[in-house]
Amino acid sequence: MWLAALAILIGLAILVWSADVFIDGATALAKKFSVPSFLIGVLILGIGTSAPEMVVSVLAAIEGSPELALGNAYGSNIINIALVLGATVLISPIIIRRGIVKRDLPLLLLITVIAAWQLRDGTLSQADGIVLLILLVAVLGLQIIMSIREGYHEHEDDIVVANADSAHSNNLEHLNNSESLEKLEPSVTRGLVSLIIGMLMLVASSRAIVWGAVELATLWGLSELIIGLTIVAVGTSLPELVSSLSAARKGEHDMALGNIIGSNIFNTLAVVGLATVIAPIAADPVILSRDVMAMGVLTILLVTLCAFAFKTKRQFGRTSGATLVLFFMGYTAWLIQSVSM
Repeated sequence: MWLAALAILIGLAILVWSADVFIDGATALAKKFSVPSFLIGVLILGIGTSAPEMVVSVLAAIEGSPELALGNAYGSNIINIALVLGATVLISPIIIRRGIVKRDLPLLLLITVIAAWQLRDGTLSQADGIVLLILLVAVLGLQIIMSIREGYHEHEDDIVVANADSAHSNNLEHLNNSESLEKLEPSVTRGLVSLIIGMLMLVASSRAIVWGAVELATLWGLSELIIGLTIVAVGTSLPELVSSLSAARKGEHDMALGNIIGSNIFNTLAVVGLATVIAPIAADPVILSRDVMAMGVLTILLVTLCAFAFKTKRQFGRTSGATLVLFFMGYTAWLIQSVSM
């Protein structure tokens, strides 16, 4: 018991530290290469923090339990929006950009609809998995092209002003050019090292916390199913939660929201797609009637709240965060009730 409690305490401390390292590395790379923070959030944070879901799902498919991959992916999507994003904006409200409302959230909604449509007959074939992986490549390519184009457009005026202000310092910059080039590689290297170390420690500390929590819950007499639906589900989303909180606290609002959108896209397309390619899935009907429906309703709620915040020029703030967290509490109660019936 004491070992489990120690694992939770140490895991939490390392989790907080590694999240800061992870975000610092991502921010350094974004600034060094002039990449929009939202794109970093979608690609690096979104994919990186979904590593636990991918490992669990692929192993489950290999071991002959691909349906676990489905529950893991969709459950994580629900937790990412309802708990992770809800808790993040409760602490630090987020500013919603036009591109998020006009492109990224509708894209997430479309992917959610496709996922539900594929499950209409209760099965996912290998062909369905291949379609999901092809969509993943297309979506990531679109995100890269549109985010970079939008980033350049949004900063166009700033670049013009910066060029005008720095015109009379060009000679000095020219003299220091070789020194700047020498400093580029160490800076990039530090950013990459911070990113990799932070991501690895995020995953490792999350595993330690989940292990300790499961051990304590077992000692307290909770069922394995309840543990899986609550502690393990939340545990695999801890990297998203802590990295999003850290990003928001550092003022990287686009990165925090991009982390959630990227994670959900990756879970739906990559995690489910890979598991389905490995082994076709015959889904329990309750997944469609409960989890997929909850994921769809929650995604629509997210799009609506973000659109309202953008239209009224308000922050995506505490009222929206409280709404999402209440949804998570209601969903959890629904899970427990359905299991006990």
